[in-house]
Amino acid sequence: MAEVYARGKKPEYLFWVGCAGAYDDRYKKVVRAFAKILAYLGTDYAVLGKEESCTGDPARRAGNEMLYLMQAMRNIELFKTYEIKKIITICPHCYNILKNEYPDLGGKYEVINYIDFIDSAIHQGKLKVDPAVFEDAKVTYHDPCYLGRINGIYEKPRSVLKQMTPHIFEMQRNKSFALCCGAGGGQMFKEAEKGSKEVYMERTEEALGTGADVIATACPFCMTMLTDGIKYKNKTENVKNLDIAEMVAESLNL
Repeated sequence: MAEVYARGKKPEYLFWVGCAGAYDDRYKKVVRAFAKILAYLGTDYAVLGKEESCTGDPARRAGNEMLYLMQAMRNIELFKTYEIKKIITICPHCYNILKNEYPDLGGKYEVINYIDFIDSAIHQGKLKVDPAVFEDAKVTYHDPCYLGRINGIYEKPRSVLKQMTPHIFEMQRNKSFALCCGAGGGQMFKEAEKGSKEVYMERTEEALGTGADVIATACPFCMTMLTDGIKYKNKTENVKNLDIAEMVAESLNL
């Protein structure tokens, strides 16, 4: 963003990569897949690079309001510097806090989730996926809490998946009744509490119970937890955990 802005240009979108997209080796693949989709569409965007910091969401969920405010105000000032109006996010947690909580601090933007972005491009005819790539794949979709229950995005992920395969199997608990992967609300960064069973194991068992060979996700935390569950169940040779962006990029042969 700094380099583009220095040349007197203002990209239409800021692509907010997020902590997982920057540091988690598995989720870096998802970011690359979405970046390929953006390039394919000729999208006018830029990233903050080393200037990007955490949104402060984990701090707020864990109860450290002061740290959240420090992070949020820093980001808002940076957005002002680059006159940012539109933000595309690839993480539901970043999406939620930028869209719903930053406005309380004066940070008002058009925040777009990448699933919405992909679905819109498909329906406008800009993205024409090859249905043969996942034609025979049996897919189940796990609803991320911060995408589903909190922001009401249920149909668009399924709409995108239906463009790639007719074999979509819903888990017993889905949409507004979907079970959390177990790492939301700051749980990713703390030890598990006492109990008889991990939440991610319960959810993985539900996913495997559908008979699907692909568990589709749309959140870095969900991907981490369900991937761990697949490994724990020794199903890595039979079941894949793929982000919807990865599936779309593959279906476009990118």
